[in-house]
Amino acid sequence: QVQLVESGGGLVQPGGSLILSCTASGLAPNYYAIGWFRQVPGREREGITCIRRSDGGTYYADSVKGRFTISRDNDQTTVFLQMNSLKPDDTAVYYCVTPAHCSYYGLEVADSGSWGKGALVTVSS
Repeated sequence: QVQLVESGGGLVQPGGSLILSCTASGLAPNYYAIGWFRQVPGREREGITCIRRSDGGTYYADSVKGRFTISRDNDQTTVFLQMNSLKPDDTAVYYCVTPAHCSYYGLEVADSGSWGKGALVTVSS
């Protein structure tokens, strides 16, 4: 069974930086990709970034492009989300996911995909 555990959330001032981590266990050796969604209460979840295992290919939503960077450790069991130049609009719960599709054009999670429990990021002065 796949388990995804997010860590690193918290309170940060506008313009500041934060790093989220997603530690995965139970992944198949040839898993496809890991990504991040975020959700603000009352709004739909937004897929913001993902990284493919095979070639390191990535996707970034326009809302975070140039500010957020996804990366992974050498074992490819931990994925990091470096978030810079944070804005109040970035305030959300951030979820680690196993997408079924991750390309330059976007990411999608199948019904069978795995989700972490989420990490709250609050950007406020």
